[in-house]
Amino acid sequence: MTTRWSTNITPAERAARIVIGGLGAVTGIVLLTGATSALAVVLELLLVVAGLDLVVTGALGHCPLYARLGHVPTSLREKTS
Repeated sequence: MTTRWSTNITPAERAARIVIGGLGAVTGIVLLTGATSALAVVLELLLVVAGLDLVVTGALGHCPLYARLGHVPTSLREKTS
């Protein structure tokens, strides 16, 4: 049985998350190719993971943290079921 998450991210925020997350993930991957220390590798991997998280939440239209905090943008309050 699959559960459908409610949309709790506005269309503008979804687009921004996808663009910024994609840029972050690509930048992290590019930086990883020239990493010279363990700290640099860890920080660049964190950038890639954070970027991918933004892309996924933007694509799905659902942010688990927003749901946990009970945040629903004003423009979506009437549309949420």
